[in-house]
Amino acid sequence: MAEMPRSGSGLFEGLVERAAAAGPPLPCAVVHPADAASLSGALEAAARGLILPILVGPAARIRQAAAEAGLDLGSLPIEDVPHSHAAAARAVALVHEGRAAALMKGALHTDELMQAVVAHEGGLRTERRVSHAFVLDVPLYHKPLVVTDAAINILPDLEQKADIARNAIDLCRALGLEQPKLAVLSAVETVTPRLPATVEAAALSKMAERGQIEGGLVDGPLAFDNAINADAARAKGLTGPVAGDADILLVPDLEAGNMLAKQLQYLSGAEAAGVVIGARVPIALTSRADGMRARLASCAVMRLGAAMRLRKHGAS
Repeated sequence: MAEMPRSGSGLFEGLVERAAAAGPPLPCAVVHPADAASLSGALEAAARGLILPILVGPAARIRQAAAEAGLDLGSLPIEDVPHSHAAAARAVALVHEGRAAALMKGALHTDELMQAVVAHEGGLRTERRVSHAFVLDVPLYHKPLVVTDAAINILPDLEQKADIARNAIDLCRALGLEQPKLAVLSAVETVTPRLPATVEAAALSKMAERGQIEGGLVDGPLAFDNAINADAARAKGLTGPVAGDADILLVPDLEAGNMLAKQLQYLSGAEAAGVVIGARVPIALTSRADGMRARLASCAVMRLGAAMRLRKHGAS
């Protein structure tokens, strides 16, 4: 298995190159790309060999946005629907029709897209809980760092956290890690009933030990400092392989994850790619504030995740 690119300025470019070499471009429904940022991201991902875009949204608005930004849509197919809610529903339908093998968020709210994805009737649910992961290139950390879940599951319970862990481990394996190290975060590294997150972290660690969570090493509870800093881990007497060297940070809840990821971006200069995992197809989930490199990296992570899913489950 190829190694995951090292953290640093070449991380995201390395992911893009690997994803482009992973196979033919992925047919991808770009949901409501009615602004310059989402259109240019889709076009650049297509130019780099990552996706074959199918633009889903109001055709007149898409063409107007392209014209105002000086973008050439060429012969890209457009699925004309009246608004963003309809675009999300139509994009999901394209997956069921076999025309799309991935989704990419455009200029709509995350909850609009995810409502269509997780719908009980006609959605893209699997046996797994759907979750979100940030893949972060943090300048002061020695390797890529995944934070999950920071966008979808608000207050996940133990069973849901187990699926979030499985999804993140699978994602890291798709990115080239043989045995990802997952730290289950809390405020402290000791188990105390007064902090339910510590109890659930310990349960997740034991579940992994018993084979209920496979493919990675899981340890918790760990505080943030002793999950990512070897000196801090040693000072607390933590000697396991995860402490101080985590690849994945599983957070207690969405608010903690969202604040952590954004602090790493805006105070530590981290770049972030976002992807939704656990659905029938991977979903590139970017913020409207994201730049081109983040959008390309999100497509690359999505593409690599789809390639691994195909290897595991076959064309069906």
